[in-house]
Amino acid sequence: MNDRLPGLGKDMEELKRTSRILEIVLIIASAPRRYGRKYLAERFAISERMITKDLEVIRHGLKLRLERTNEGYYFEETPNLPALQYGFPEALALLTAVQTAQQITGVGSAELAAAVARLEALFPAEFVPLLRQVRKPLPMTAQREHRQQMLSLLNWALLYHNKIRIIYETRSREGAISERVVHPYTIMPYVRSWQLIAYCENRQDVIMFKIDRIHEVTILPETRYAVSPDFDPEEYMGNRWGIMRVDGAVEEVVLHFDPEVGRRVAEEEWHKSQKTEILEDGSVIFRLRMIITPEFVSWLLYYGSGLEVMAPAWLREKVAEEHRKAAGVYGEERGK
Repeated sequence: MNDRLPGLGKDMEELKRTSRILEIVLIIASAPRRYGRKYLAERFAISERMITKDLEVIRHGLKLRLERTNEGYYFEETPNLPALQYGFPEALALLTAVQTAQQITGVGSAELAAAVARLEALFPAEFVPLLRQVRKPLPMTAQREHRQQMLSLLNWALLYHNKIRIIYETRSREGAISERVVHPYTIMPYVRSWQLIAYCENRQDVIMFKIDRIHEVTILPETRYAVSPDFDPEEYMGNRWGIMRVDGAVEEVVLHFDPEVGRRVAEEEWHKSQKTEILEDGSVIFRLRMIITPEFVSWLLYYGSGLEVMAPAWLREKVAEEHRKAAGVYGEERGK
């Protein structure tokens, strides 16, 4: 029995074609006189006849002045986007978001700086000194410059679905350096760094790479890949704490925070399963269902005597043992 809705297949094909046409516009605008009809047909795995029809849509439907040389297609001119009108709350929210992006190491760029300047220009002159008080650009160090370069190359590969060759340092194997060909699936910020989730041809599996450990990236422009239809970023990360992938079963975790610590913890969203209960004395019961990772244990230790692990029993003992070891390090016998 076919449960598909009538017309759904046709709608999906139209959506795919619209997406392909927009990507063709982006490819030609980004690299004029570089790509011809044959290359575009191979890139999208369709016939040159279909590409010709797409190009006609760009010329006559989108009314873009598309021209061609022996080297490839180009636009005589590309349209400027019309100015957007923002209400005060919208402009302030957008400016705050862009300024926040500047503080994420690796995102800062000339384009972001220009965006901030344009957004600030929307406000009355009296607001500008106040708005600039919250802007504190991070100094550009060699590490941050390298990270920004890696992110730029990886985003390019993601955009065009090009495979890449990376030189990667694996800390778990005493800093071993390896060369791999990978298919980027997604890039995500985590704490003070970034992570690349990609299919690795060496391992024949989807794995995670810390971007700061990628020494070199080489884009392989003649190679294309498709993201596995089974890949889902949220499912890949799983019901864990943090990004460390460990085997284990989902467990019920119950934590009891004292009033001062509990108030701070309850203000944040730490995990999608969390539930908080504020008791009469102001302390907080914090419940989670997840796979417990070493990252989570470190998070628990951070709160010291402001936290008591109630369940599971093995985790309670693990945290208690770590605190006993720490007490021994700082005990009086160390000074004798």
